[in-house]
Amino acid sequence: MSRKNLVIFLAVLSIAMLALAACAGPQGEAGPVGPEGPEGPAGPAGADATFDISAVTCTECHNDTTLITGKEAQYEESMHANGEAYARGTSASCAGCHSGGGFSAMIAAGLNPTTVENGDPNPTRQDCRTCHQIHTTYTGDDWALATTDPVALASIEGVTFDGGLGNLCVNCHQPRRDFPAADDAGNITGISSHWGPHHGPQSAMLLGEAGAGVEGSASPHMKVEDTCVSCHMGEGANHTWEVQTGVCAECHGEDFDFEEAQAEVQVLLDELGAKLVTAGVLSSNDADGHPTVSEAPADLAAALWNWIYVAHEDKSMGAHNMGFTIDLLEYSLTLLP
Repeated sequence: MSRKNLVIFLAVLSIAMLALAACAGPQGEAGPVGPEGPEGPAGPAGADATFDISAVTCTECHNDTTLITGKEAQYEESMHANGEAYARGTSASCAGCHSGGGFSAMIAAGLNPTTVENGDPNPTRQDCRTCHQIHTTYTGDDWALATTDPVALASIEGVTFDGGLGNLCVNCHQPRRDFPAADDAGNITGISSHWGPHHGPQSAMLLGEAGAGVEGSASPHMKVEDTCVSCHMGEGANHTWEVQTGVCAECHGEDFDFEEAQAEVQVLLDELGAKLVTAGVLSSNDADGHPTVSEAPADLAAALWNWIYVAHEDKSMGAHNMGFTIDLLEYSLTLLP
């Protein structure tokens, strides 16, 4: 066959094949799957696995030391661990201080105890997470305090507590109210069985504030570095928060007898308390004593307020601010017959 005829033949054949393809029907269903092929050869062995625990940041805290368990043992002896007041954390007015979780929420929101609007539906005690930034970095930095900013006292206008690490404590350890003004008749009204600065006004006592009728001055203890933390935890960061009396000797000397000084305060408290009971404004039927009236003349109310402040609220028996404490009690005694 000549070249020319071959070219013509191939062209005709291509056209015929295209015509057959165009006339083909739709593709049919796939046939059944064939049998599985043989398993391929095993690959080469991998390198030996290794685990470098030193690279895990959690071990900065969770390790074979007593870093955590030692603090837990101390904490379990504290009032923060054993007190029942945390149950009041469901109340909005109490949540910021009575619940550990409520405290964390309060600090995160930049609030103070008087401005918290919501209770904590699941209140907790004040535990590690309350004061420390636990499990935020998963390193030793998690022991950082939740806040150390100076604290503007919520109920004492224009007064700020700035005591280093002790500022953390003062977010709650501050009065919830100041001594009120008398009405037009010269009476103080609104007295209740739980009247007074409210539990935990130690910061105001240190600053010489929140008393009735006495202008105080700051305690020398405000000059102690980190204030509350230094005296109640010491160099070993004792988490019972019991006073570390060894710290006292650094300023007061080894022979200082703080119990003798506190005994003087107790004598004044007993004398004032007896007069308040006689005046009919203080109960003698319980250990702490509570007001028995809803209003009283201003002088009598001032004496009652100061007794509650020292005996029932601050409870340091003068240790926080001895000069101011004695002034409050001696002044109050002058107000009563």
